[in-house]
Formats: sequence, structure tokens, C-alpha cells
Amino acid sequence: MLLNKEKVLVGSKPLTLEDVVLVARNKHVVDIAEEQKEKVNRSREYVEKLLAEKKVVYGLTTGFGKFSDTYIPNEQAKDLQVNLIRSHACGVGEPFSEDVVRAIILLRVNALLFGHSGIRLKVVETMVEMLNKGVTPVIPQQGSLGASGDLAPLSHLALVIMGEGEAYFNGEKMDGGKAMSLAGVAPVSLEAKEGLALINGTQVMTAVGTLACWDALNLANWVDFTSALTTEVLRGVRDAFDPATHRIRPHAGQQLVAENIAKLTKGSKLMTNQAEIRVQDAYALRCVPQVHGASRDALQHIHDKIEIEINSVTDNPLIFVEEDKVISGGNFHGQPMALVMDYLSIAAAELANISERRIERLVNPQLNDQLPAFLTQAGGMNSGLMIAQYAAASLVSENKSLAHPASVDSIPSSANQEDHVSMGTIGARKAAKIVQNAYQVAAIELFSAARAAEYKGPENLGEGTKWAYSFCRKHVPHIEEDHVMYKYFAQLVEEMKDVEAAREAREQLV
Repeated sequence: MLLNKEKVLVGSKPLTLEDVVLVARNKHVVDIAEEQKEKVNRSREYVEKLLAEKKVVYGLTTGFGKFSDTYIPNEQAKDLQVNLIRSHACGVGEPFSEDVVRAIILLRVNALLFGHSGIRLKVVETMVEMLNKGVTPVIPQQGSLGASGDLAPLSHLALVIMGEGEAYFNGEKMDGGKAMSLAGVAPVSLEAKEGLALINGTQVMTAVGTLACWDALNLANWVDFTSALTTEVLRGVRDAFDPATHRIRPHAGQQLVAENIAKLTKGSKLMTNQAEIRVQDAYALRCVPQVHGASRDALQHIHDKIEIEINSVTDNPLIFVEEDKVISGGNFHGQPMALVMDYLSIAAAELANISERRIERLVNPQLNDQLPAFLTQAGGMNSGLMIAQYAAASLVSENKSLAHPASVDSIPSSANQEDHVSMGTIGARKAAKIVQNAYQVAAIELFSAARAAEYKGPENLGEGTKWAYSFCRKHVPHIEEDHVMYKYFAQLVEEMKDVEAAREAREQLV
């Protein structure tokens, strides 16, 4: 695994979504801020003190869940932690992708560095070493209720830290101990409290949500490009984006999108004035600021909640050295993430919904301003983009099913001790799938609008839409005859999700 030599210093300042993406996907090196190491050490010393005093503390000298009233003597404290990890590693289904697992490890490291978990610094440093040397635990996607933390999936991470379980190294799936050995990372024998500290947290749902939110924020930029290009080739009415309209309904997202469309189409020879061709456009064109803007406002709220969560401590119990106390609370409960993951699902699904409606207008000869039917000049012999629209319609319909909220569900567990759970990890996984589907729809719209631009003359495009057209043509050629397109859709999605491409796109916007 090739690492980027640039560093993300964990513990020196709050992590951002971009920090997580740089480590998870761009493989930046991770280092621990020196000032946090002392906090971790003091917290561990406090745990040792509690053990010496034989204090009754949940998860330290007691069992877990319904067994919280069962006392565990000090001499069995280490075995308790090992048993915890082995018994809780009950994840099922396909494993998470490498970027998600790397994000999980990073977020767990960051939470532990606050010094409220009682874990040894050595364990945290081992996790950092795994990131930097490319050991990626196999973590099944299913099995978390999203309360008491992401217990099952995080246990699969802890297994590899112990030299057990399974992991990927240099692209090969293997025994976790072997992966650690090949990478030159020494496994850790867990001591009192450490197993619980590793698995009692919301880092799985939050890692999935962080990457999905980052992708959705960039998607919101891309669909402003695609909608501007579509509106332009359909000779849209520019008056709908006049700032006067949006000043008197001053939602931030709505105003931003209207400004973006106006900027992207500046200098266009295709946009029209009110009543020049038609008085007003269909909603999929005219209401882009209102629809995209509402999703943007939602995404900003989701972003803010995620940044709080990735810089929070979500263990139980929590150790407060300065106050000389240990508190059993509920910070592990995933409800704050569960709700915003459902919100993310809806916000991203709506960006895809309206994009598909614009694709329909591009290919439908009754709606597309005299463009060739299905954007092919040899209709009949060629089907053009007929089935591309089918694919987009399929994706948005799938999204509608996936957008049903997970957070309204709950099921009791641990003999009704844990009687309300968040289902936040299910919500995060669904949101990530919806975002990916939405990218596919946006790619189809960009592909379609760029082809339509060929018939209207790319030289007639606005300043920003010309950039979007060129971006598409850089990766996808114009081919008039029927040809295989799915590879081009996939290529556009890959390029749109690239960090550098996303940055360049943002530079074209307000």
C-alpha cells in the first residue's frame, strides 16, 4: 500500500471530514499529537488505581449488558476483555470497503485520545501503526444495532489488534495475525477495560456517514453543474435564477444554488429571457435552487452533526481523572447519527430524483427543445440514450425504497437491558448506497447533457457549463452511433468523486 507522505496529526485539533477522507482514501500518514499522549496515560493510571482498590466499575470488574451486576475479580480482568471481543465478533455479510475500515480506525483513535477511556497508549499506537502500514481488518457490514456502540463490527477490528480475526494486507485477505506479522506490527494482549474501550462507540456508523456526507456535499456541487448544463441546452429561462426571487425566501442553500446557476451560465448564448421562447420552465429546471438548495441546507446540518460526533467520546463507562470519578452513561447510543443518516438518505435521494427528471426532458422529443429523440440522429437504427434514462429511473426508484428511515425502528436486546437502540449503522449504510446511486444518476445526466450540447454547439455554452462539458469530454468521447456506455458512466462517477476534481469543481462555483 502506497502511503501519502503528508500527515494528519490526530489530537492537535478537531478532525474534519476532509481529514478523514485524506486518511481513508488518500492514505495520508497518521501521527498522534504529543499533548494527547499524557491524557491517555493519566487515564490508564486511574484505571490501575481502581483495580488496586477493587472498585466495582462496569466493564472493568463486572460483566457486560445484562451481566453488569456480575462481579469479576481482578485476576480474571484480562480474560474478561478477550472473551468480550471473541463473543461479540458476530458480524455477518459482506465486509466494509478499505476506505470505510480506515475511517473507522482513525475515528476510534481520535475518540480514545481524549483520555476518557482508560486504554493504554500502546493500544492506540498499534491502531495508528495498522493504518500507516496498511493492515485493514475484515469488518462485516451487518450486525450492529447502533446502541451500546457498534459492538459487533468494532469487535472484528479488535480481533486483529489482538492478532486474531482476518485482515487484508497488500490486497490479500488472510489471517489477522499473519497480516500483522507481515506488516511488522506487534499484536496487543488486552488488559482490563481495553476490550470494552475498543468496541463501545459509534465509530462504524460515523465512519460510513462521514464518507457518505463528504461524497454528498461534493455531489451537491456536481448536480449544480449538470442542472445548469441541462437547463442551458434546453434553452432555459434565466429569470428563475434572478437573485431578487431568492432574496425574499432567504434559505442559504437556495440562494447559493441560484447564484451558482447564474455564474455557471454567464455568457451563455443558449439561455433565454422570460417570454422569449416560453414564459416559464418545468419544475425540474425552474425549481433547481429550491430543490438543490433544500438538500444543501440538510447536508450542512448533517456535516455539522458529524463533525461533533467524530470529535466526541462515545465509550461507557467514561473516566474523569480530574474529577476522580467514573460515570456509566449513554454516549454510545447512536441516535444523533441515526437521525442525520436518515436525513442524508432523503437529501441525496432528492438530488437524484430531480436529476432523473431532467434526463427525461433531455431525451424525450416532446420536451427537449427540438433535440433529436433520445439524443441520436439515427433513431430507429440507434436507440441513443433511451435505456440510459431507464437506468436512472431504476436508481431513483431503488433510492425511494432505501430512504425509508431506519431510526424509527428499535428492538430490545440483552434481556431488555438495552431496550431502545438506534439502528444508526443500518441508516448509514443505506445513506451511503443512496449517495452512490445518486452519483450514477448525476453521471448519466452529465453524459446526456454533454451529448445534447454537441447539437447546440459547445461554443455557445456559459463559462462554467463549458468547464463541465470539457470535464465530461476529457473522460468520455462523443460517439454518435450506439455504443457501450456503462463504462463511461462508471468513469465519470470515479472522476467526480476524486478529491482533486472535486476541489477544481468547487473553484468554478460561488
